This record gives sequence, C-alpha cells and structure tokens, in this order.
Amino acid sequence: MRRFFKLLVLCIAAGTILAVITVCQAKLCFDGAESYTFFVGDTSKNCREVRAESFTALKKLTLSDVCGESAEYSEFDFDDYLKSVNGEVIFTETLSDSVNYYCKADLPYSVNLYGNEINLHVCIKKDRVKVGSPIIFGGY
Repeated sequence: MRRFFKLLVLCIAAGTILAVITVCQAKLCFDGAESYTFFVGDTSKNCREVRAESFTALKKLTLSDVCGESAEYSEFDFDDYLKSVNGEVIFTETLSDSVNYYCKADLPYSVNLYGNEINLHVCIKKDRVKVGSPIIFGGY
C-alpha cells in the first residue's frame, strides 16, 4: 500500500510539472487586454479569427496552427510595451482615423512586408488601440 501512495505522489508531481510546462508554452503576446483574438491558419489568405472571451492562455492551448495574436485596449502605453519586447518601429502608416506602427520585436510570429520582417503591428485610434503579432489580420 505504501508503494502505491509513493507511485501516486510521483505521478501527480510529474503531471503537475507537465501542466506547468504546457501553460508556459501558451504564453500570450499581450497581457491585460479587454479582448483577445487568435489567428489560426498557415497564411493570411486562409486565416480565421478565434476570439477568446476568458481563460485566454487555456484557449490558446486548444488551438492548432496559431499564426498570430491580437488584443484591444482602451488604454495602452505604446512606448513601454515597445521597450518590453525590445521593439523598433520600422515604418508607419497614417490613415484618416488612425496611425499604424509596423515594428520588429521579440515576438514569436513574423511576416515580411515591403522587404522588412514585421513582428508587431499597433493601430492607435482616438478611443482604442489594437495590437497584433505579426500584424492585425482582418479589420482594425
């Protein structure tokens, strides 16, 4: 009986370690977002959006072929976030209602735009900010 309990404790410990490793692999690109979207597919052509209402990291674990992430904020400190991911603005695009920053950063996804590797896209509007890695797919 004693041997059974030792084996049980060992299995629980091993399971806990595997769970921690799995959750760490589900690290999100953006924290504290008001809404979160995963992009699933292998190219922007076949990319579909999967929204995560809660338990965002857990949702990421249930998806396969994640090719990007996006988050929305009503308040966002662009400069602080850029520093936190060792980011650099490569080029900007000014539209009538927003300014878009295309950046190179230490994030897991990337695309090539106009000959530049882009890992981070930040769209700043008057009342909200949308961020995406590698870019914001779909409307913004």
